[in-house]
Amino acid sequence: MKAIILAAGVGKRLWQVTQHRPKCLIEIGGKTLLHRYLTSLRNVGIQRADIVVGYKQEMIRAAVEANSCDVRVNFLVNEEFHRGSISSLWIARHALDDDAIVMDADVLFHQEILRRLVQSPYANALLMDEAVKQTGEECMVVVEGGRVIALTKQMPSRYDYAGEGVGFLKVRHADAPYVVASLKTHVDREAWQMEYEDALVGFFADVKVGHEKIGGLPWTEIDFLEDIDKAERDVLPKL
Repeated sequence: MKAIILAAGVGKRLWQVTQHRPKCLIEIGGKTLLHRYLTSLRNVGIQRADIVVGYKQEMIRAAVEANSCDVRVNFLVNEEFHRGSISSLWIARHALDDDAIVMDADVLFHQEILRRLVQSPYANALLMDEAVKQTGEECMVVVEGGRVIALTKQMPSRYDYAGEGVGFLKVRHADAPYVVASLKTHVDREAWQMEYEDALVGFFADVKVGHEKIGGLPWTEIDFLEDIDKAERDVLPKL
């Protein structure tokens, strides 16, 4: 199993910080998010990671060169990093050459969250914080009939239950072609401003994707300045 870390974006909503560094190099408690990712990957037994880079990529390369946390890192370059995250996952499509954990690069999380996904009995799976109800920006894991039907901010009219997605997706190697086909539907229409989550609707229709509930475990996505405060105040002490 390997990791694919999507770290190419600018992080415009955090421009006060990201004008100086990529989001994955934001420091929480004296360690960058990227350092924490690589450490957690190593600790759960994942020794390979492909990192999709773009914006200020030289800073990410330098950080990995200084300390890769004993993870073998390969870089994939998204020259169109100003586009939606679908462009980064599309760049990484050929890297789906093994079972993989696709990871957004802007989450502070307890290591048990990653372990739970890696060890999930589902071959394809998402993490769901069932304690979170959508209030606006949350990207929700939506379940109907015992399978994930969407990962989206736009809730469908019918579903059984939902919870916030953590931003990590486990994909079985044998099912990677369904991910690529789902993305290609939108790439062929040049829908480059999409987030990759909404481009996976076809994948969820073609392949059974399960979910692991992680409510109660500490984590936060970092999109806004107040998220950095939350990470330091509420999440970091519980890690």
